[in-house]
Amino acid sequence: MQVRAGYDCLSILLFLKLSIKNEIFMNYFKKLLLILIVLGAKLPLIAQVKLPALVGDNMVLQQNSKVNLWGWASPNEKINIQLGWQTAPVVITANPDGTWKTAVDTPKGSEKAYDITIDASNKIILHNVLIGEVWICSGQSNMYFPVGKEEGTWKTGVVNYEEEIKNANFPNIRIFTVLTKASQKPLDDVTGSWKECSPASVKSFSAVGYFFGRNLYQKLNVPIGLIASSWGGTKAEAWTSQKVLEENTDFLPILENDAKNEKLYQEKLEAYYSDLKKERIANNNDLSKSQLKKPKKEDNKTSYVLYNAMLNPLVNYTMKGVIWYQGESNAEQAYLYRSLFPAMVKNWRNDWNQGDFPFYFVQIAPHKGQNPDIREAQLISSKSIANSGMVVTTDVGDANNIHPIDKQTVGYRLSLLARAKTYNEPNLVFSGPIYNNMKIKKNRAQLFFDYAESGLVKNGDVLKEFEIAGEDKVFYPADAKIEGKTVVVSSEKVKSPVAVRFAWKAIPEPNLFNKEKLPASPFRTDDW
Repeated sequence: MQVRAGYDCLSILLFLKLSIKNEIFMNYFKKLLLILIVLGAKLPLIAQVKLPALVGDNMVLQQNSKVNLWGWASPNEKINIQLGWQTAPVVITANPDGTWKTAVDTPKGSEKAYDITIDASNKIILHNVLIGEVWICSGQSNMYFPVGKEEGTWKTGVVNYEEEIKNANFPNIRIFTVLTKASQKPLDDVTGSWKECSPASVKSFSAVGYFFGRNLYQKLNVPIGLIASSWGGTKAEAWTSQKVLEENTDFLPILENDAKNEKLYQEKLEAYYSDLKKERIANNNDLSKSQLKKPKKEDNKTSYVLYNAMLNPLVNYTMKGVIWYQGESNAEQAYLYRSLFPAMVKNWRNDWNQGDFPFYFVQIAPHKGQNPDIREAQLISSKSIANSGMVVTTDVGDANNIHPIDKQTVGYRLSLLARAKTYNEPNLVFSGPIYNNMKIKKNRAQLFFDYAESGLVKNGDVLKEFEIAGEDKVFYPADAKIEGKTVVVSSEKVKSPVAVRFAWKAIPEPNLFNKEKLPASPFRTDDW
């Protein structure tokens, strides 16, 4: 980015100071300078045009769209924008508060790079701008999980990470990582920069985001822009606005709990400072002898703070859709997640003002610390959220590691959703079997599935993880057999079946797939 700067008021006055030696004028100058400092005054013609971090060198703009460019300037300042793909300039005037935004038309995506010149009291030239497809990659640690390994941390690298990094030479894939930050108030900018995808840049970038984008790039043959905004250990409510949480009565207990935790923290902090004062007196103010530890506060654990700092600043940026990998931290309140997650998605869609854009997400993988209820909440959400889709990961989880390292499969399956549902790739199956309905035939239960048109298959000799129960609500391991596009389940201990469950536990090992080798989602037919 090249910038031509102007001069501000104080710079001019300082120049005059160096030029004026007369004592009377010097006294006058000092008084004038003092007044300007006190009032915080600026000459109106001097302020510089500024851009948010997202609008910068190497960015990708959404193709065939009206995309937003925005920033800050002097109130009512005239701004001239020259787009590299069109002859006529775009001329706008900043608002009275100094903000400005305009929507410009973009052409079809290609490998051709453009410059954008923004000219006002200063000139900014954006270089190496591409037109293509833009996706937001968000969630908690499994979305944050980088391609490369970081010694001594949970970031262990993906399967075959050294080879993946070595081969990551895709200059037409551009990546932007939002620096983690929390805020009690909505912010208007983030910290980060666009980079060309390379072995050096991809190492620390979201692995799921990268593998998703790489597959899209190889199939669509247009530049791909990926904006990663994620933070480990975070709940959906942290990514939801305060307004949405306050307006829904069901979500008020979340905010009440936040208030209780803040009160407890402040009480601990008060006790710490009281004890610290006593310790200082006892040690004759020798700071090196202090044994006390100041209470720590995890800023990212509070509601709406990530929405404010890491989501709200993005909503001006025109994009195609979102991929999302989160839910582990909401497992203890899985039933509430059924409504909280869709509310968050609606919140984002309302703020982006791009309609029901695609929202594809990952169902939580099997792990000893998770429960089947959160996977059910995600399955229910996949049916209640319009233009959404869910990736099942029961075959690529790790019972002892909440961060499974096979991110290639996850990214690939997310790309199947986008290719089929967003980009209309024909004859592409994008989901494994999803339970549809059940028919009872004497002592057997026949299960019907969506996304099983080509048939069902099992990985191994015997179908696993099916249970069946009668009216007593006692579940027994079931004999399960594939019959065409259905599964028939029975047990000698259940004469009159009422309900069936599949992979309904923390660490299931199911082996039911469709012929496209996509796994079936866990489910239950009851609500006991």
